[in-house]
Amino acid sequence: MHHVFFRQAFKDAWKATCKSSSSSPTMHVPHDKSFKLQPLTFSGEICKSNSITFQIDGHLVAPRDPHAWNTCDGSKCRQWIQFKKFGGLFIRGVGSINGQGSNWWKLSCKHDKIVCGKKPTGLVVANSNNVHIDDLTFEDSPQMHIAFERSTNIEATNLTIMAPGNSPNTDGIHIQHSSNVSIAHSIISTGDDCVSIGDGSSHLNITNIFCGPGHGISIGSLGMKGRNEKVEFVHVNNVSFTETQNGVRIKTWQGGKGYARHIVFENIIFQGSYNPIVIDQYYCPHKHCKNKTLAVKISDVTYNHILGTSNGETAVAFSCSTSTPCKNIIMKDIHLGHVKPEKKTSSYCSNVRGTADPGVFPKVSCLQVDENV
Repeated sequence: MHHVFFRQAFKDAWKATCKSSSSSPTMHVPHDKSFKLQPLTFSGEICKSNSITFQIDGHLVAPRDPHAWNTCDGSKCRQWIQFKKFGGLFIRGVGSINGQGSNWWKLSCKHDKIVCGKKPTGLVVANSNNVHIDDLTFEDSPQMHIAFERSTNIEATNLTIMAPGNSPNTDGIHIQHSSNVSIAHSIISTGDDCVSIGDGSSHLNITNIFCGPGHGISIGSLGMKGRNEKVEFVHVNNVSFTETQNGVRIKTWQGGKGYARHIVFENIIFQGSYNPIVIDQYYCPHKHCKNKTLAVKISDVTYNHILGTSNGETAVAFSCSTSTPCKNIIMKDIHLGHVKPEKKTSSYCSNVRGTADPGVFPKVSCLQVDENV
């Protein structure tokens, strides 16, 4: 299908919507229409209404060739579509947002300077409050599909997010410096984390999610290059993981500061996932990290009613710091067998303080058995 760029038309339509005197103006992308867009920012700062709807019933499509993206010079191509400075926004519809990222995934900084800065995120919501994203389909972003940054009171519901399992860094939803975020009733199948949670995030509710393929739901990584980073009050509930590389994971760098605390993972099913339960205070993806004493503190983490199968022997891996052990780690009603019935699962546990009920399987040796459960 031949696409014409519609960036200016969208700018004009947005300007009219923003200036509308209606209490709840709507900008509509019509059904069964495809619109090819260059990177574009919608700002609510000067809009008259605090309740604006961006109704997407058609299809938004990014340029297929990375070199055809305007504003991409290796440092400025941070996102494709951005919504910023809203006090009330509804992004919804039965349409799709396709980042056409397959050509981006093939590029490396060594061979192409366009990706030496950062590959673009598909859709970013920044510096906003009271934002709802509902019912849309997101496909093949060059990097992350959706990012919530420096925002509060966000609800993302009934989304479908898809990219090949081998597509690099294509997280479904990334959250950072944001609070009171709800992600619910969504299907996320990508090449990286289904949901990733970064610094400054608190009071998150992630529920009724199908995750797979992908790297699971991750808190972190936190504390890179000695940074002071914090995450707290995270509730992950009713999630199904299918053939994911990881399940529920907390990862921090040596030498970091801050904390990850008050976290609950419960009512979770694993089907053939590797590494279902992970805490890693020695996160080092490039495998050449120096030993450091400082560590991001991890505490008050509960795992409850987690069942299913692991595709690896180690179903539970707690690798915590000697100087800053993980504290108050609680495990209840856990049973993770091997996807191959003839094989058994095991656990790894180092520098962890907490309790486990007697029926937890595989047994986690460094947790005290709580006979009162």
